[in-house]
Amino acid sequence: MGIYHIVYYNANNQINFKTIGIFKFIDYILIVSILKIAKLGHPVLLKKTKEINNLSSIDLKKIVFDMSETMIDTNGIGLAAPQVHLTHRIFIYRNPEIEDGEKINISVLLNPVIEKINDETEDDWEGCLSIPGMLGLVRRYKQIKFTALDLSGKKITGEVKGLHARVIQHEFDHLNGILYTSRLAHKNAFGYLEEIEKFWKNNNDKD
Repeated sequence: MGIYHIVYYNANNQINFKTIGIFKFIDYILIVSILKIAKLGHPVLLKKTKEINNLSSIDLKKIVFDMSETMIDTNGIGLAAPQVHLTHRIFIYRNPEIEDGEKINISVLLNPVIEKINDETEDDWEGCLSIPGMLGLVRRYKQIKFTALDLSGKKITGEVKGLHARVIQHEFDHLNGILYTSRLAHKNAFGYLEEIEKFWKNNNDKD
């Protein structure tokens, strides 16, 4: 039986999780931590983060490793610094659309800026590790472009769409103290997972 574990950074500003053995995992857990996630109602989630002007002033590798382990442990697809009580302008995310069973690719964006490519939007259901057990129907831009720094301080850019764009917009909002509950497509389209699955997802009548 294997365990997911960060093994290296690659050239695409990603961390690869691969399956390793239990003995290597025991060594690894000595240097990483599962972080406490801030829940809805905590003021840290409403504060705007600060840009990282000096990458050497903080232990970025440790922060990213801890955030990655925390995200995987909670079965999330994105995690922003404020969610783990940090004020740095950084978030990590994974794109399940391109993953296979052998590895998980986690991307890291520092000091990100995003911009819509056009005005086209779409509504879809979102959850959040800081609002556990709940879902909301959220309106997001379908296509965006982003600019950020990678872990070495190099500028990176990209254009993304669909789920990839949605995840980035969700995490970027966290950096500005915004929760998805502020972007509901319908004022009533928010509730517990079981109720949403039962009464909303298979029902086109939202009135």
